[in-house]
Amino acid sequence: MSTQRLQQQDWSTQQRRALTPDELRTALAALPGWQLDGDAIAKSYAFANYYETMAFVNALALIAHQQDHHPDLTVSYGCCGVRLNTHDVNGISSTDIECARRIDALLERP
Repeated sequence: MSTQRLQQQDWSTQQRRALTPDELRTALAALPGWQLDGDAIAKSYAFANYYETMAFVNALALIAHQQDHHPDLTVSYGCCGVRLNTHDVNGISSTDIECARRIDALLERP
């Protein structure tokens, strides 16, 4: 994944639509570890302890707020599962893909 700064987009003003199967395959190919999970994409992140897990969750919450998005999270001692879909299109949209990119960028090393 590129370490370039991700450009901010106001998703709350965008018309959203479900991605086509081809668009989704292409997008997932560029998101290592993300997998199709029914009508969503999902990934699990491992951490050394609860503090690191919660720091990740808090940073993810800021991204979700900025993206006008509401991911489903499963949080435990050293793990956070993330599931993204766009409820108003009953599927996976560009918003989900952008959120996944931003979430992954939290853990990139310079």
